[in-house]
Amino acid sequence: MDKRVMIDCDPGHDDAMAILLAASNVSNLSIEAITTVAGNVGVDKNTINALRVCELAGLDDTLVAKGADRPLVRDSLEAAHVHGDSGLDGTSLPESPVKQADGAHAVDILIDKLMASEGDISIAAIGPLTNIALAMRKKPEIIPRINEITMMGGGTYGNRTPAAEFNIYADAEAAKVVFESGVPMTMFGLDVTHQVLATDERMKQLAAINTPEAAAVTDMLRFYSGAYKEKFSGAALHDPCPVAYLIEPAMFQLEKVRADVEIKGEFTYGMTVIDAEGQSSRTPNVQFAREIDSNRFWQLFLQALSEMR
Repeated sequence: MDKRVMIDCDPGHDDAMAILLAASNVSNLSIEAITTVAGNVGVDKNTINALRVCELAGLDDTLVAKGADRPLVRDSLEAAHVHGDSGLDGTSLPESPVKQADGAHAVDILIDKLMASEGDISIAAIGPLTNIALAMRKKPEIIPRINEITMMGGGTYGNRTPAAEFNIYADAEAAKVVFESGVPMTMFGLDVTHQVLATDERMKQLAAINTPEAAAVTDMLRFYSGAYKEKFSGAALHDPCPVAYLIEPAMFQLEKVRADVEIKGEFTYGMTVIDAEGQSSRTPNVQFAREIDSNRFWQLFLQALSEMR
């Protein structure tokens, strides 16, 4: 039986790749809804991008809902320098999708889906955690109904600042709410996502796949790699990691740790403080992904793009 999942995202090239992976024939996931949040670019653009990717993936009947247009407390933060002004620069996807977003707010969709469930819906959170925190605050009864949150964010070092990763830094107050909610969480931070790189050899393998989805991802990675070329041997596929875990958890090495989100530090705002040794004596609250079998991940990803539904 397929696992039920909602994808909360801010597409974003790697968000788009995560949606395609979830929508493929290799996936055991039933996508209940895709909700969007301000992050890589503004929420309006992110919502259009989600609709564009749904059309590419054949997700004609999948509900897409627009969510929060700003963080809980701070001003909006974007990453157009990585993803371009549209959030999906470098692709040839139609700029004006035929598919339309649902009229309801993403927070209400999250609440309604979870309250109607039997506690069997997981959330793949691959953008800032604003929508999820708002839903928890608006309807705390959803908290025990969330099967699991698999989220991309944080790590033991940062990429937006020396201490903070982008998704957490973009709304650390929201992240703090979610991390302290008690929901089972598996965290895919930079420590593990930087192990999944689209190297030149892997790009050749991708370009050899004769599907529209593979061609689109090739274009995405060619653009997206520009943000990584000075430090890495290829672009990091951050957001597909939480989805890959839901499909095949055995490819990850996990460790139960205490993770707390810093919201007060002058230089450490947005940092995820990872206590793996129990030094704080605080109860562990997340599974922290330490390592990934990157070759197995890439095999799965290439197969997914070869075998779309």
